[in-house]
Amino acid sequence: MFKNLTVYRIGEGWSSDAAAVEDALAQARFLPCGATQQKSSGWVEPRGEAHAPLLELVGGHWVMRLQTEQRVVPGSVVKRRVDEMAREIEQTTGRKPGKKLGKELKEQALHELLPRAFTKQSSTWVWLAPRERLLMLDTGSQARADEVVTLLIKLIDGLALSLVQTEMSPAVAMAHWLGTGESPYGFTIDRECELKAPDATKAVVRYARHPLDTDEVRQHITGGKMPTRVALTWRDRCSFVLTESMQLKKLALLDVVLEQGKAEGAEGFEGDVAIVTGELIELIPDLVEALGGEQQMGQSAQVPGAPASAPTAATASPASPAHPAADHAPPWDA
Repeated sequence: MFKNLTVYRIGEGWSSDAAAVEDALAQARFLPCGATQQKSSGWVEPRGEAHAPLLELVGGHWVMRLQTEQRVVPGSVVKRRVDEMAREIEQTTGRKPGKKLGKELKEQALHELLPRAFTKQSSTWVWLAPRERLLMLDTGSQARADEVVTLLIKLIDGLALSLVQTEMSPAVAMAHWLGTGESPYGFTIDRECELKAPDATKAVVRYARHPLDTDEVRQHITGGKMPTRVALTWRDRCSFVLTESMQLKKLALLDVVLEQGKAEGAEGFEGDVAIVTGELIELIPDLVEALGGEQQMGQSAQVPGAPASAPTAATASPASPAHPAADHAPPWDA
């Protein structure tokens, strides 16, 4: 549960109503793809047990799971069938199909092949923290996150979401940490990072299982390469890779957390949820604080101790326009 994390701020004006959300999820239950249906998405029981709730409440946290099924038709198979139909048309009419007909043939070929295609399923965990007004998705793909958020906004009345933005761009902050060798309070820098040149060359340097407090790494930073991801550990309790878009990837709770959970008798689904949400709900504000706090409208900040010419948080990617942000974000301890 939660190997990746994309974090959204819930806008003001939405009142949490678990019963209403459960009813809304029930109207959009998962159904397998039909014979000629290429993709189907819907909600399933987080516990994996039939007739269990679609919205699980554990310690004040809401957990949901979106399941997606796709029929997989390799492009090479579609192309082969299109070529066969095109040859038949050419033999019959003496003319090769034009661009418009070629597009129609491709759609026809896909329609013919879908009933025989294999299906693959995937699921995305959704975690909503009403008190903190945060929503977290277990995905490292922004395209997938946008898809899930769009479904949620259509489903839940009054829900508005925007990506959490920080005063400091994660890329600039990570460059400062690597360049100075000073990790933010509560965090340690691990042995993995990726650096990319911002110019047309797009040159990339990757380090894996390699110390990062070296002159070589600092020279890359001085030369203009910016970090796109850096591995971190938080309070010796959780490790992850922070990306330039503030996604958390490769999330892993460390042994001390798991042993503590066992000692406290946390078992089964509710125990797992309690452990994961209990750790991550503390990690997120610490990470936001390490990046200068949550961005407020019309403000920007610079990394403490960074060169004056370093880019500021104004260079951070904006929140997705498809998901309206709240006018005023509540404090983390709201």
